[in-house]
Amino acid sequence: MRKKIIKPSTYLTEVKNLSDRIVTAQQPIRILEAVKWDDSIKQAFFASHCKKPPIVTADYYANRPLGFDPVEKKQEFHQIERDLARKLGQLNPLSVIMRRMCREYKDVVNMLNARGTPTFANISQELYGSSEDVFHVGDPSIAALGSMMEETLSQLTQLDFLAEEPKTINASDAVAILNERIQAVFPNEGLRAMISDGIIADAAAGTDYVKLRADAFFNMRDLRMLEVHEVWVHLGTTLNGLEQPYCTFLGKGTPSATVTQEGLAVLMEILTLSSTPNRLMRLIDRVRAITLAEQGADFMDIFAFFSDKGRDQEESYLLSSRVFRGSSPDGMPFTKDLTYIKGFVLTFNFIRLAVHKGKPDRIPLLFCGKTMIEDMKVLVDLVEEGTVTAPRFLPPPFQDLMGLSAWMSFSRFMTSLNFRQLEQDYANIL
Repeated sequence: MRKKIIKPSTYLTEVKNLSDRIVTAQQPIRILEAVKWDDSIKQAFFASHCKKPPIVTADYYANRPLGFDPVEKKQEFHQIERDLARKLGQLNPLSVIMRRMCREYKDVVNMLNARGTPTFANISQELYGSSEDVFHVGDPSIAALGSMMEETLSQLTQLDFLAEEPKTINASDAVAILNERIQAVFPNEGLRAMISDGIIADAAAGTDYVKLRADAFFNMRDLRMLEVHEVWVHLGTTLNGLEQPYCTFLGKGTPSATVTQEGLAVLMEILTLSSTPNRLMRLIDRVRAITLAEQGADFMDIFAFFSDKGRDQEESYLLSSRVFRGSSPDGMPFTKDLTYIKGFVLTFNFIRLAVHKGKPDRIPLLFCGKTMIEDMKVLVDLVEEGTVTAPRFLPPPFQDLMGLSAWMSFSRFMTSLNFRQLEQDYANIL
């Protein structure tokens, strides 16, 4: 165990002041609110009997104010970035992390200011990734992973005994059930579930709440997935981040942190056996849709893609609008929905390597707040010296690392086996 280092209080005070400035500066930036299409776009599309693409141009977004001045906001982050270098230094680990966050928020401002233009999609790829990105040298791309998983999941989703139960729980009843579960996990923390009319997805997490779309219906497995995905991971990491005494920026996530966040959330669904083939297929369909859009497909092509997958017109529209929100119906996609699968792979690999190298104690630090895998080594030092506090809340699968370590200990060997040879050897068995 390394000796705990007590840093001068002046240093920690400076860290907190600079961190608080980043938190304050990012508050008016609401990415999903800025890029979504309003109901009039949907109504016009259905009025055309789904024959004419939505009319969304740069002028449409120009009439939807961002809620902040882009030039002033970029200057604010620039000034924080300069003060970080002046007061903490160029090489200080926290200075490196916080200056990277400032640059990323400036990219976000540039992206939102370019809504409806090719620049929007280009910056989106820089922030969230592209379907053509590879995980490591020589490995398949995200697009290739989507195609591989689609082949397996397509078979599973056709099996009657794996069919999902009907969605008969309305949003109001779902909120009541989720609030009971939130209180069981986070008693007296002020967290809650609530109904919202303004979201595209069935559910979304905020700072201290989970919103459910007013017209959505759920089954009990859906609510279990929402519990482990939205509550345990998204609300849990927010709670841990907001409790940081100095590094308050850990309570807020940049797009890069979204990759780790969504990856952890999908991993949690799988570890708790809450996910389903249909759920994974929906995530893979988003990857496939973004891949097609990056290859030149427009809104009508993607709407047909989801329709051919058996989605009704309402869901096909919602999913297609996710792909092109912030962009135009004939433009390149908004690539945020890649983060679920991309983040899962990166997070899973981090955990299995931590176990392989005898460092499973690093794994809980993923929950210190809105973290990035790239910062894990620095976070270890920051926790040991007391600059960052270890997470108070950990989801049940991560509270006792023995079971997780045992499960992951075989992963390197299992992934080294030749799958094609396995198929041949087991051909007379399966």
